Amino acid sequence: MVYLRRSHERGPSDLGWLQSRHTFSFGNYYDPDHRGVSVLRVINDDLVRPGAGFATHSHQDMEIISYVKQGTIEHKDSMGNVEVLPAGEFQLMSAGTGVTHSEYNPSDTEALSFLQIWIQPAELGVAPGYQQKSFGHNQGLTAIVSPDGRDGTLRIHQDACLYQLRLDREQMEQHTLAASRTCYVHVISGSLSVNEYLLEAGDGIGLSDVAVLQFDAQETTEALLFDLP
Repeated sequence: MVYLRRSHERGPSDLGWLQSRHTFSFGNYYDPDHRGVSVLRVINDDLVRPGAGFATHSHQDMEIISYVKQGTIEHKDSMGNVEVLPAGEFQLMSAGTGVTHSEYNPSDTEALSFLQIWIQPAELGVAPGYQQKSFGHNQGLTAIVSPDGRDGTLRIHQDACLYQLRLDREQMEQHTLAASRTCYVHVISGSLSVNEYLLEAGDGIGLSDVAVLQFDAQETTEALLFDLP
């Protein structure tokens, strides 16, 4: 399976205070051909104007990952967490039996740009949880999320792993996929060849029935790699 999703084909949304591009169907944007890959249900590329944000709302039975590209998120939730998420950090909120939260851009001058990612959990009705961490700016693949929290990763309630990929121009990297696994690669910035498919910023590709992923950076690149059931 090869699922190629170009940046300009993503579903647009403009609420004034929020501009989004939806990789998969979300909210008022629905396309039966783009409803997710494996258990990966949402990748929203959100731009929030200064002083605006998502008012308190609820979620249930979803693993929600946020990654800040620019600016800062001010987070509050019904579990008592009051946190600030700066650029470069990852947040994982397990909604489980139910959680309410708000996410705001506290700056008066700087826009907030972040990725909002939803992954369907393997088990419903788990206790809600919140995790947040910076993983630095290491070159190559850095493990961010795993089902058992190994090596300091954020623990997710699903047989899924998330890696951050950072490469300089002409740098290469490989990732081995176990049999029957599916992957999805989302390019945050730069230009990247994935098994000879050229991807630009905002592009994504889903692949299955491949043993090895070959990454070749055409320029300095940052991307996310999802290793999925």
